[in-house]
Amino acid sequence: MKSSAPVRYSLLLLLLGSSPFLLAEPSNGLAPEVTSLNLKDNLYQLEAKLPDLEKPYISSTPEDKQDGLVVGKLGADGGISSLIEKYATELAETPSSEKAGLTDSFLISHKGKLLFEAYYRRGRANFPHYQMSITKSYTALALGRAIQLGYLKPDDIDKPAISFLKELDRSTLATGAEKITLAEAMQMSSGIRLSDEKSKLLLKDPSQLKGQGEIQAYLQYSEAIPPTPRPFKYQEADTSLAMQVLNAVVPGGAQTFIQNELLSPMGIRQYHWESSVSGLPKSAAGSSILSRDMVKFGQLILNKGRVQGKQFIPEVYIARATSAIVSPSKAVGYGFFWWVEDVTVGTKSYHCIEGRGAGGQFIYIIPELELVTVITAHNQGMGDMLKTLPARIIPAFESH
Repeated sequence: MKSSAPVRYSLLLLLLGSSPFLLAEPSNGLAPEVTSLNLKDNLYQLEAKLPDLEKPYISSTPEDKQDGLVVGKLGADGGISSLIEKYATELAETPSSEKAGLTDSFLISHKGKLLFEAYYRRGRANFPHYQMSITKSYTALALGRAIQLGYLKPDDIDKPAISFLKELDRSTLATGAEKITLAEAMQMSSGIRLSDEKSKLLLKDPSQLKGQGEIQAYLQYSEAIPPTPRPFKYQEADTSLAMQVLNAVVPGGAQTFIQNELLSPMGIRQYHWESSVSGLPKSAAGSSILSRDMVKFGQLILNKGRVQGKQFIPEVYIARATSAIVSPSKAVGYGFFWWVEDVTVGTKSYHCIEGRGAGGQFIYIIPELELVTVITAHNQGMGDMLKTLPARIIPAFESH
């Protein structure tokens, strides 16, 4: 996650513990896996200990694992296989930079079918890859699911976020805090500003940040909240506010809801999601998701909120979440924790919806081509995939 305030980010980090080393399974022609996988372990630390694969696994005919994904064959079911396979082979080469090019997986779904699957380096088919800021995108989908199930009304997202948080001491909140809507938090426009000095003081007593104490601290010690429209600022305070609202409105709390109502119905069961200092699931970063399950999130967006033909998240919510509500730059827009941009390949422009995470975790959706591409990596920073990927995959599918 890109952040100019590492101290504030540390409000949400847990101390890493030690875990046993994992070994790669011997090659058997199937996608590589690991042994002795315990989803209760800290997967971020385990992932760093995974040995690089001796050779990449590249398949144009993904295995049907009965995991909720329909599989097909690259070429026969769409795409120019030679173009994709050439690119996939290049991703396995030794990178020229120590900070980029460390791709771990590369998957492509086209017209509802998984057509291509590749694993490199630390990538394993059964190992949930650690996710940084793309965890925000999953958090937005959890809130959409809450709307679909009636725990939030569609217009609740435009109401003040603190109206759902009954444990706050409103008498101590910063001026204007009562006006921050849930939508504004999800579009990174809350206006919350907490100094590094105050963050350091709060971290000395993390017990006061449990439950709604976390968001109490953000809203109490923030500078005064300016009136709307507020500038875009990419920060964990906004994601924390969104997760706090989810936790307050769903039965059993956010962790149970995410597991039982968002992930499980999508066939996502092999995952890990860290807890923040508040005790709630982390929302700025901290999930670990299988690459194939990342494809399911992309297909959910592509299908306008439907899963297996049924409305799983309201279509109008998906449309708003993946629209350019605010513009962090001239070239890129931002919705509810999802990025959008138009990319030009050749003479044509394509609208793209993106989940992004530092290190190189991406869900790249091109609705016009009915295309979902998933990338995982362990780069330093974002890497260069967002710049190079469109020019390599779009030509393989634009006429198919």
